[in-house]
Amino acid sequence: MTYFVNGNHIQLLRSGREFFPALLVSIENATQEIYLQSYIYKADVIGIQIGDALKDAARRGIAVNVLLDGFGSKDLSKSYIEELEETGIKVMFYRPKISPWSLKKRRLRRLHQKMVVIDGTIGFVGGINIIDDYDVPISAPNNVPPRIDYTVRIEGKLLPVILNKVQKLWRRIAWVHMRHANRLTIKTLPIKPSFNTQHYNIKAALVLRDNVLHRRDIEDAYLDAIEQAKSEIIIANAYFVPGRRFRLALLAAVKRGVKVKLLLQGRMEYFLMFATHAFYSDFLRSGIEIYEYHKSFMHSKVAVIDSVWATVGSSNIDPFSLLLAREANIVVKDETFAQELRTDLLTSIEEGAMRIDPEHWARGDVFKRFSSWIAYGIVRSFLGVIGHSNEK
Repeated sequence: MTYFVNGNHIQLLRSGREFFPALLVSIENATQEIYLQSYIYKADVIGIQIGDALKDAARRGIAVNVLLDGFGSKDLSKSYIEELEETGIKVMFYRPKISPWSLKKRRLRRLHQKMVVIDGTIGFVGGINIIDDYDVPISAPNNVPPRIDYTVRIEGKLLPVILNKVQKLWRRIAWVHMRHANRLTIKTLPIKPSFNTQHYNIKAALVLRDNVLHRRDIEDAYLDAIEQAKSEIIIANAYFVPGRRFRLALLAAVKRGVKVKLLLQGRMEYFLMFATHAFYSDFLRSGIEIYEYHKSFMHSKVAVIDSVWATVGSSNIDPFSLLLAREANIVVKDETFAQELRTDLLTSIEEGAMRIDPEHWARGDVFKRFSSWIAYGIVRSFLGVIGHSNEK
């Protein structure tokens, strides 16, 4: 069950061009404590900008705590990490051992969530890593626009919930690393609005996925909303390989007369992404509209249902996100916010996506469809192998 908290202001931030400036301003105005969690942190122009702001905060006496994933941030140099730590920033890695020779489940249990909490009063949750928007696969042409993704900036009564979860994970990883967690100077700070408090009227929930108590929370939040949908479902997801429950829920929604649109990645970064195509035939026959985004690389992990329910977060709809990784999504029940995200998604569809024609797909490249099932079989087989592990 998704537990909503009323009394929030939530701002939609589109890609790094809106997220990074907002994050930098919040870091520069911090007075007590900063927590930053990211799957990828790259010391490119953006990473250095944010790193410099974090170093300045640490020099001001702010407690700065950075938690990065051991695989996603494996290329971050030791010298840059030491540079951060020299100013007083505490840097830790989630599961730093990434041996490619191990099929153990723990190697794929990554910290994929992207969360920032500043002074317990401002939070950022979404799908954007600390990496330049233009850092796309080397196969991309020079004129490809920056990738598209989303994050939300949050103020209000949900912040104590977010802060508590971030602190608990920090303490746990500090214990695993046999280090002392820095002394937590705040538990819950009084909200200090930066604008008229009448704007704190949005109902929202933090939904996490982990491998202990919240294994299916994000998937269940999606399924509950899909099963209650009455008119429209729009899902934009970069890595879309839904499980059986998810597929059946979408097909059932179409049978009820709900219009379903999927905005998926059209530029394939990895062979296993072809697994997404394995479900095209069934979806298209049922009446689901599929759009592939080709204008740039799409990293989005968002959805809007009935123009009221919306989610923005780090979780893809694939086995790795829904069965293995630590993920964090914000779910919002607010018509104004949902309409804003819906409008943005429809613009992306109109300006950068191509609709998959059902008849053309049915008559299309047999080899391509066969390859998609091979890719899907590899994904399922791989998960089946590691699934025999008893590790938590």
